[in-house]
Amino acid sequence: MSDKIKVFYEVPADDFTRAGEASSNLKSMLKKMGMNPETVRKVAIAMYEGEINMVIHASGGTIDVTVSQEEIEMVLKDQGPGIADIEMAMRAGYSTAPDKVRSLGFGAGMGLPNMKKYSDELKIESQVGIGTTVTMKVKIQC
Repeated sequence: MSDKIKVFYEVPADDFTRAGEASSNLKSMLKKMGMNPETVRKVAIAMYEGEINMVIHASGGTIDVTVSQEEIEMVLKDQGPGIADIEMAMRAGYSTAPDKVRSLGFGAGMGLPNMKKYSDELKIESQVGIGTTVTMKVKIQC
């Protein structure tokens, strides 16, 4: 692969029936490219967790993916309420998901911890009342 491949996804707001479409689409694309299965797995899990967070907390958003020879970069942007305490939000089990979301089986407080676990780099920029940008990178394994 000599050039970078760029893909753009829109994540719908409050639509759990479509949550996961972007990560599933990217997973299929990476498999077709012959990407290492472990790399594909890490990308799919990290992006799915981010996608679900956008549906639950941020009224959707966008995801820009760049695939290069070295890594897969996912930039998730939303205009949601922002994260007031990123350190607290990174704690496993901490969740601000409403009961309605929890009754659907989401909102267990593992989104950000799993995003960190399955990405090689994680950067979170958030401003309360403005939104959040999460950048995740997964190194491509041969």
